[in-house]
Amino acid sequence: MASEHKDCDGRIRCPCVRCINSMFEKIDRVRAHIFDRGFMQGYEKWIYHGEPEDAVDDVAVADVESEDEMIPILEDFFPSTTEDVQGEDEQPTTNPHFDDLFEEIEVELYLSCDWISSLNFLAKLLHLKARGKIPNNIFEELLKLLKFAFPKENNIPATYYEAKKRLKKLGLGECTKEACPVCGTSRWVTSENGKGKKVPCKVMRYFPLTPRLKRLYSSRITAKSMIWHHTRKSKYDGVLRHPVDGLAWKDFDAKHPEFARDPRNVRLGLAADGFNQFGNMSLAYSM
Repeated sequence: MASEHKDCDGRIRCPCVRCINSMFEKIDRVRAHIFDRGFMQGYEKWIYHGEPEDAVDDVAVADVESEDEMIPILEDFFPSTTEDVQGEDEQPTTNPHFDDLFEEIEVELYLSCDWISSLNFLAKLLHLKARGKIPNNIFEELLKLLKFAFPKENNIPATYYEAKKRLKKLGLGECTKEACPVCGTSRWVTSENGKGKKVPCKVMRYFPLTPRLKRLYSSRITAKSMIWHHTRKSKYDGVLRHPVDGLAWKDFDAKHPEFARDPRNVRLGLAADGFNQFGNMSLAYSM
């Protein structure tokens, strides 16, 4: 079947665990890759090699396409609570920004724009800023251009500060403290008279880890990736395809079996970018 759907150069997508259908190779090379590396997990429907996909009801497709993709995300982050799931002595827990965020989903980006909400557009825009490492001043100029170019009475924020403020309700803002929680030292370089603009001693962005882990497990999309090391672990011995196959991971599992048995266990790695950890090398070391 796959050979009947070759491209003009006689190649097909390689479904080995390393190429994962992203690379085109000759059929003989694909066969060698699969024999040497193994077949990728989860590829049960050969949709990239000619196998037809299951038919989907037209009405269901229309319903999915018409629903703003931010709705299931917010429903995952702020699940509704009812009396059926509450204990007798428990009080319902609600997020104070839940209603506000759902109201923003209903806000049009501009008049008659019914295919993307203002909140969805803003989330995608900030995501592009983060991926492209766009400087704040350039991003503000982009916001001004979009606000000018789009139809009047649009809901595009005028400043980067306003954009962050609107998404801060999701609970992913940075944590800023005025003083060290251990020694009480102020984070500001203060002048003798205490007047003028505050100048920080050093600038370091601290993003609390726990809320972000909760967000990753709250979303039905990212939760699958968070437990991949447990549910999709390679069954082939002797081949390192993921840190879970490494000796360090296995040694940790042996020492902490209770922790390892929980599919939601999280391992943290330290990345040292340009850090000369021993101080005896002429060049910075990255790992």
